[in-house]
Amino acid sequence: MSVAVRLGGWLGWVSSSISAAALCLAVGAAARADTPPWQRTETRAPCADFDTLRRPLFGDLHVHTSFSQDAYIRATRVTPQDAYDFARGQTVMLPDLAGASTRPVTLARPLDFTAVTDHAEFFGEVRVCTTPGSPAYGEDLCVRLRETGIDVDRMSQNNSLFSFPAGLPDPPDSHAFCSLPGVDCDGDAVSLWQETQAAAEGAYDRSAACAFTSLIGYEHTAAPLGAHLHRNVIFRNEAVPAFATSYLETKQGGAPEPLWSALESDCLEAGTGCEALTIPHNSNLSGGLRWPDPADADAAARRQAREPLVEIYQHKGASECRFDRLAGLGADTTDELCTFEQDPRQAQGPVFPRPAIEDYPRRNLVRNTLKDGLALEDGLGVNPFRLGFVGGTDTHSGTPGATEEAGWEGHRGGLDADVERRLSTVGFGSEQARFSPGGLTVAWAEENSRDALYSALERRETYATSGTRPVVRFFAGHLGGVVCGRPDFVENAYRRGTPMGGEIGPVQGGGSPRFAVLALKDPGSPGRAGTDLQRVQIVKAWVDGAGQTHERVFDVAGSPDGVAAVDTATCTPIGLGHSELCTVWRDPEFDRGQRALYYARVVENPTCRWSTLACKDAGVDPFSASCDAQAASAGPAFAACCLDEADDPFMEPLIQERAWTSPIWYRPEGVARLGARLGLRDQSDQDHLRLSLTFGRVPGGLDPAAEDLSVRLADDDEIYGVTLPAGALEARNERSWVFVDRSGSQGGVRSARFRINGRGEGKLDLSARRLDLSGADRSDHMIRVEVELGSLQADETRLAKLRGSQLRLGR
Repeated sequence: MSVAVRLGGWLGWVSSSISAAALCLAVGAAARADTPPWQRTETRAPCADFDTLRRPLFGDLHVHTSFSQDAYIRATRVTPQDAYDFARGQTVMLPDLAGASTRPVTLARPLDFTAVTDHAEFFGEVRVCTTPGSPAYGEDLCVRLRETGIDVDRMSQNNSLFSFPAGLPDPPDSHAFCSLPGVDCDGDAVSLWQETQAAAEGAYDRSAACAFTSLIGYEHTAAPLGAHLHRNVIFRNEAVPAFATSYLETKQGGAPEPLWSALESDCLEAGTGCEALTIPHNSNLSGGLRWPDPADADAAARRQAREPLVEIYQHKGASECRFDRLAGLGADTTDELCTFEQDPRQAQGPVFPRPAIEDYPRRNLVRNTLKDGLALEDGLGVNPFRLGFVGGTDTHSGTPGATEEAGWEGHRGGLDADVERRLSTVGFGSEQARFSPGGLTVAWAEENSRDALYSALERRETYATSGTRPVVRFFAGHLGGVVCGRPDFVENAYRRGTPMGGEIGPVQGGGSPRFAVLALKDPGSPGRAGTDLQRVQIVKAWVDGAGQTHERVFDVAGSPDGVAAVDTATCTPIGLGHSELCTVWRDPEFDRGQRALYYARVVENPTCRWSTLACKDAGVDPFSASCDAQAASAGPAFAACCLDEADDPFMEPLIQERAWTSPIWYRPEGVARLGARLGLRDQSDQDHLRLSLTFGRVPGGLDPAAEDLSVRLADDDEIYGVTLPAGALEARNERSWVFVDRSGSQGGVRSARFRINGRGEGKLDLSARRLDLSGADRSDHMIRVEVELGSLQADETRLAKLRGSQLRLGR
C-alpha cells in the first residue's frame, strides 16, 4: 500500500514501510505557533502552514538561463520565467542537435524554492547581441552568440571567444562593441537585471498557500585563468541593488572582498532593507585559490558573516573530499567514499595541469578547508571558514532540480543535445561523462517564504544532497530526553541542543556531547521508488594542541556490510537497506580542550549511475566483458561507458547517492549551559527575566570590568535588550565581578554577576525586573538569545516552552 504525501518538497508516493510515526518524528509535533525567531521583512499574506519545529524544503540555488552568455551560446532559450515554471512542475523545451527547442523536460517532483543565478558578467552584451536592430547585432561576437545547429568544437570556440575576457587576470570592462554609437551595454545590463527580478516576483507565491518561493540572485563569476572563484549572491527579499555587480566591476581587488564591499555599500548598508549572502561553488576547480588565509581577525569575521555556506556538490563534481582509488591515496584523507563524482581537474583553465593526488590543492576541498578553519580560530579567535552546506545543479539549460539519474537530459543546453554529446570526451575541456545531474539544497524552515528560507540559509540549518530527497535531522548538545522513536524527539532536541549549522560548548563537562541524527529514505516519485539507506556516518574534524588538524569518519547507524546490491543486467536494486535510521551517539575520542566540528553523511544503497543507464540503453553494457567491443561498434563517444574502478581513479558504473548536513562546531569556549525564565504578567511593566549562561572557557586576558555587557532576546520582535557599559561590572576579586542596582535604571537590571569557576568556565547570571516583555509571544516558540562580553559571545536559538505565565528556555 502507498499513500500520497506532501512534506515540504518531499513529494512522492511513500511506501508503507515508512511509518507515519517516522514522518511525525522527522518533522516534529509541537503545538502550533506563528512566531519565528526572525523578523518579517515582506508584505505578504501569512502562510497557512507554519511549523515551529521547521520542515524540510527542497530547492536549487544555482540555475542559469538564456540570460547567461554561456547558456545562450549553447542554444538554451529558456528564460528565468520559464525556469521558475519548470521548478513548479511545468515543461520546458531544450535544444536539439539543430539548435531548435524540441526536447521536452518536466520535473517528476516540483521544488519548493529556486533562485535563478545568471552570470552578471556580460548581462548587457547578451541583450545587445540578441536584440534585432541593435547597432552591434551584426558584430562577429554577436553572430557567434546566436549561432545554432553547430558542432561541439564550434560551440566551445564561440564560448571561449565571448567569455575569455572574464578569465584574464585584468579583464576589460566590457566587449569592444559596447563602445559603438547607440550601444548601451550598462543600460541593457540593468534591464536584464530588472527582468530577472520581475520573473522572480511573478513566480513567488505571496498568498497564504506559500506553494513556491523564488529567491532573487545572480552569479559573480571570478575566474582568473580558469580558477573557479565563482559565487552566487542570494538576496533576502525584493529589496536589491539597482545593478548586479559582476567580476568585471570588482576585478581590481580580486575576489571576494570587492564583491562584499559592493554588497555592503549597495545593499547591507544602503538603508533599503536589502540583505544578501554569498555562496561559493566548485572549490574543486579553484586551483587552490578559493580560500586564502585571512589577513587578521576582522577579515576572518567578515568572511564568516558574508559567506555562511558553500555549495558542496553540483554537476561539475563533489567538493567535499578526494580519494584516488588507483593510487590508494587521498588529499589529506583516507576516506574511500571520497571517490564519489570527482572532476579530475584542479581548475578549468589550461594553465592548471591535472595533478597527481599528491599534488592536488588541499583547499580545493571543503573538508580540508573546514579543518584549517579550526586551526586558524586558535590563532585569530575567529573561524573564517564556518561553512554550512548546500547543493545545486548549476544547470545551463534552465532546469532547476533536474537531478534524476534515469533519463537525464544534461545541464548544458545544446552540448547535451543527444546521448553521444553527453558522453563525449570533447567540448569545454573535460570528459562530459564525468558530469552528473547535480544536487539539491534542503532548508529547515518554519514556512515556505523568503524570510523563512533566507533565515535558514543564514543560520546554516541546511543540508545538501547529490540529487535525491532523503529527510535528515542532525542535532548536538546535552540532548536530555532525546530518544529515537519518541514523538518528542525533535522538540526535545530544539529545547536542549543545537541543530545543524550551529555551535556548542562543553555541554557535558569533560564528557562528549550527544549527537542525534535521524534519516528517512527518499520516498521516490510515482512509478519510481526511492532507494533504501545503507548507513549514516558522522564525520569529525579537529585540531590538536600542536595545531595539527585531523579527521575521522564514524559509522553510527546502518552498515556497509548489508546484502543490498544491483542486478547488473537490469540496474534493479536487489536486497534491502533501511527506510529510516536513527541514533544518539557520543564521540568516543572527545577531548574537551580540542576545537572540533561534526557533520552527518547519509549514504544510500548502490544504484546505477546516469551514464550506465544511458550506455545500456544504447546497447553498451558497462558491466560486460565485451564492453569495449560494444562501445567501438556504437561509436567513439561510448568509450566512456567502459570506465570502471579497475582503470579509473574516480569513475564507476554504480554510485551511492548521499546527503551532507551542515556541520555543528564544538568550541571549548562555547556555551556549556543556558537557562532563562521570562515571567509574563498581565500588568504593564511588571514582567521579569532571569538569565543564566555558562561559557566553557574564558579567554586569557579578559577583564569583564573593562568590557560592555550586552544581552538581547528576540523572536520576530525585540523582546529585551540591554547594554551595561564598561565599568558597570565591578571586581569583587580576581574571579568575580558584580553589578547591583536596586533602582533598575539600566534596562531593569537589578543584578548581574560574572564569575570564573575552578574549571575555567565563565558563568553569567542576570536578573531584571519591572520590564515590558510584551514582545514575547505567549506560546511555545523559538527565541534567540545573544550575549556579548568582550571576546566572549553567544548566539543561541532554543525552543521556549510556555508554563503558566513563564516562558522557559534551556534545561
